[in-house]
Amino acid sequence: MNLVKLTIAAALVSAVSGPLATVAQAQDTEKCFGVVKAGKNDCQTATSSCAGTSKKDAQKDAWLTVPKGTCAKIVGGSTVAAK
Repeated sequence: MNLVKLTIAAALVSAVSGPLATVAQAQDTEKCFGVVKAGKNDCQTATSSCAGTSKKDAQKDAWLTVPKGTCAKIVGGSTVAAK
């Protein structure tokens, strides 16, 4: 009986901690626009539909997720998409 309770408790802890870790990670990162190599973007842009589909290097609306504070140190990097 104790093994069943332990297994259930472990499953609940795992189910709850996964989303919390994702939230904590999201708070420690930022989107960095304008520094992506062609085909290496993290998500969709105004001109492409999904990750890995940016058309050219340094595309102004393509972004990568980087640790917070890093984008300001990258030449051409911006935390806001250029239009």
